[in-house]
Amino acid sequence: MAVKVIGLLGGSFDPVHLAHVSLAKAALTELCLDEVQLIPAANPWQRGALKASAEHRMAMLEIAIRDEPAICVNAIEINRGGKTYTVDTVRSLPKDSEYVWILGADQLENFPTWHEWRDIASLVRIAVAQRPGAAVQAPQELQVHLQNQGRSLLHIPFSPMPVSASEIRQRLAQELSTYGMLDPAVAQYIKQHGLYQQVVS
Repeated sequence: MAVKVIGLLGGSFDPVHLAHVSLAKAALTELCLDEVQLIPAANPWQRGALKASAEHRMAMLEIAIRDEPAICVNAIEINRGGKTYTVDTVRSLPKDSEYVWILGADQLENFPTWHEWRDIASLVRIAVAQRPGAAVQAPQELQVHLQNQGRSLLHIPFSPMPVSASEIRQRLAQELSTYGMLDPAVAQYIKQHGLYQQVVS
């Protein structure tokens, strides 16, 4: 039986937006993956407190992928709780599949600052997609590590989408339109539950 190849797209998803889902779909197609799992963080150690609860972020994710049978939500980090370290996540994944960790180019630049990043890059393949204002080139440390592992960086052809969760939160707090940024059903959920009404960064 063929080993499944699963893409992993982690993030705060605060809130999930159209670029997140587009990236997952691009990775599915371009990397010939069996599925992509979206992994919402519980408590990211490299950024400030999240604005929406885990329950709301999970609900928005489920809404956003309702028509995408090959994309699912993996609550592994939410269920584990505490500070979210990617290395803990990849170490605890089932061993019967191969995994590809999907990054934007902006995250790739910071990858060597991640906790025990060498272990992450040894346990999963790394795939990167273009993001506005960031070059698709692995930092020198990561390049050397991948070469030593006999691996290369995977590339996802992806039309950059200038959409960010922080901008969406700002626009929602100011009661401005988020048309073209959010799935309309996610936008409706946010409105229904009164999320992101305070001005935030």
